[in-house]
Amino acid sequence: MKIPIFQVDAFTNEAFTGNPAAVCPLDYWLSDDKMQKIAGENNLSETAFFVNRGDYYQIRWFTPQTEVDLCGHATLASAWVIMNKIQPDVKEVKFGSHGGELIVRREKDLYMMDFPVHRPEECVTPNNLIKALGQNPVEVLASNYYLAVFNSEDEVRNLKPYMTLLKELDRMGVVVTAPGDKIDFVSRFFAPAVGIPEDPVTGSAHCTLIPYWAEKLGKTRMKAKQVSCRGGDLICEYKKDRVVIGGQARLFMEGRINF
Repeated sequence: MKIPIFQVDAFTNEAFTGNPAAVCPLDYWLSDDKMQKIAGENNLSETAFFVNRGDYYQIRWFTPQTEVDLCGHATLASAWVIMNKIQPDVKEVKFGSHGGELIVRREKDLYMMDFPVHRPEECVTPNNLIKALGQNPVEVLASNYYLAVFNSEDEVRNLKPYMTLLKELDRMGVVVTAPGDKIDFVSRFFAPAVGIPEDPVTGSAHCTLIPYWAEKLGKTRMKAKQVSCRGGDLICEYKKDRVVIGGQARLFMEGRINF
């Protein structure tokens, strides 16, 4: 069997930056086991698979170890593939997913994703979280992930968390964030429990970050940066029960999987 595969760097327009995602357009679903093995072989933070359903595309995402309900950068990468390789005349793509309906619109060189809000709430701070981060955040909240807030961009950049402790937490990942020096806010994302020690740029984390910072900063339009080693830039907008997460994308590689 031969399956097309694209590797697209999301939230960047430069090679070797942003978050690389593998994208596999399918005529029909492979078995869960086969898709998981492909994701493991790719060994990227996410591999996206999608099937054309006529007026929308059904999409699924796999880390090297498990399937997840929502992924931003691989959705952006999938939209890039559809709008540039499959249907270059379209300006909007709808996806059906376990995380609900997702819409991506092309605005010049930006791909703007309409995602659900995952509003963070107060929680009891796990002892292992503080130990794992090696620093005391000023605030800890939770949504799909733990959200640890720090005072400065430098604190976020300089964190060296203990992955073995993060792996023991009862949420799939931890977002750390702070006000930015030159932009509205910065973040990093760690999810060793699902095979992603540090994700380069995490679109889905901004479903939580955007409502948090919109309230703190008193604004609905913001610019953000994920300050991982690769780094990535995001355009953010808060719309009460939805968020818009935008960025650029570029093709790094394309080919075929043979098995």
